[in-house]
Amino acid sequence: MQQRRPTFWGITLKAIVAHTVTYTAVGLVAFTLFDYSARFADSTMSAFMRQTSDPLVTAGPLFQPIRGLLLGIVFYLLREVLFRGRDGWLRMWIMLVFVGIFSTFGPAPGSIEGFIYTTVPLKGQLAGLSEVLLQSLLLSVVTYRWVTARNKRLLSWVLGVLFFVVLFLPALGLLLT
Repeated sequence: MQQRRPTFWGITLKAIVAHTVTYTAVGLVAFTLFDYSARFADSTMSAFMRQTSDPLVTAGPLFQPIRGLLLGIVFYLLREVLFRGRDGWLRMWIMLVFVGIFSTFGPAPGSIEGFIYTTVPLKGQLAGLSEVLLQSLLLSVVTYRWVTARNKRLLSWVLGVLFFVVLFLPALGLLLT
């Protein structure tokens, strides 16, 4: 039996959901472990990071489907490389790490440009780097598994519910403030 080829919307919608859910989950863990409220209030970080009480920070998960859409488009264009074979998740993760984290065009902390051009201390850059490395790994594994799995019903249901919760709670929080 020949496996069906993943469609544009099949890959893109899964990337949107997987990115939004993994981004928010890893972000909440990092927020707690790395005490982002205190870290973002530090003079080094407060010059370019919004405080965690800012409404835009609360709304952050609501914008992640946009990034998921962009990632989904790239994943679709590279579908033959990413979703054929057992190591597609690893290829996806390496691509995200090399292009999206280490080689950004702007001076993001944790990137080559960030190490050269920002004054963020090495410890701060490495702490943030661990967060984005973990999130990109989870995004790669979840997206690859979801696109290539034969029985996707349970995975689709669980991720769909999590996606709804991840978008609903910040929206509710913004409406109640």
